[in-house]
Amino acid sequence: MTLADLPASTTEPDGSAVVRLLSYNIRSLRDDRGALARVIRACAPDVVCVQEAPRFFRWRKHAARLARETDMVYVTGGATATGPMIMATLRATVERTEDVLLPRTPGLHRRGFATAELRFGPSARLGVLSCHLSLQKDERYAQAGALLDQLATMDTPYRVAAGDLNDRPGGRGFRRLSAALQDGWTAKPWGGEYTSTPRDPHQRIDAVLASEGVEVLGCGVPYGLAGVTAEDLRAATDHLPVLAALRVPAA
Repeated sequence: MTLADLPASTTEPDGSAVVRLLSYNIRSLRDDRGALARVIRACAPDVVCVQEAPRFFRWRKHAARLARETDMVYVTGGATATGPMIMATLRATVERTEDVLLPRTPGLHRRGFATAELRFGPSARLGVLSCHLSLQKDERYAQAGALLDQLATMDTPYRVAAGDLNDRPGGRGFRRLSAALQDGWTAKPWGGEYTSTPRDPHQRIDAVLASEGVEVLGCGVPYGLAGVTAEDLRAATDHLPVLAALRVPAA
């Protein structure tokens, strides 16, 4: 399948909006930055849920530069969410943002969520949460519950969570999320399934998960991107991206 097989961003006459959302673990920009920018631009997303965004020295400068290189704007997250970040195009009207820090487990990296309430067109409103869950299974399961709780607090009728779950579909944390939300790949598979690793894709640990009422029009790893080589996908970072097209009803 090619990118042309995935519905393009649009606002329908009834006020509903087709939104392209990309989830991407960028490994703190430690890899080929040019390849990363090419991949993101070629996906033509309206929203990007980033994991492992820069979070140390001059992190805001690096986040702003990435947004500029990918024709996006910084929305929220980064160091303030311990890595998750959200970028968007000017098509999205940002109504509210919140960065959430999760409880710290001694000896483990602290985790958090970047969240934003966005509007597309006059009345299609979507809550977006970018996440990067724990490597430790019990903490990850608890964080999956916290993610669902956080989505429930958002003042939007439709919501989506996207990120690096560090769990496969059969894992307890992933199953906790997919029991409450639509797993994009399961709902409407498109492109490739496996996100890790780029040089040997053999497991799906990244996902886009949508609330009831959001129509998943396609979701998966984008291959065959114009102007992007297979080596670009391998060189950009240590994960493959997940791209989804979502139809968000008018509120």
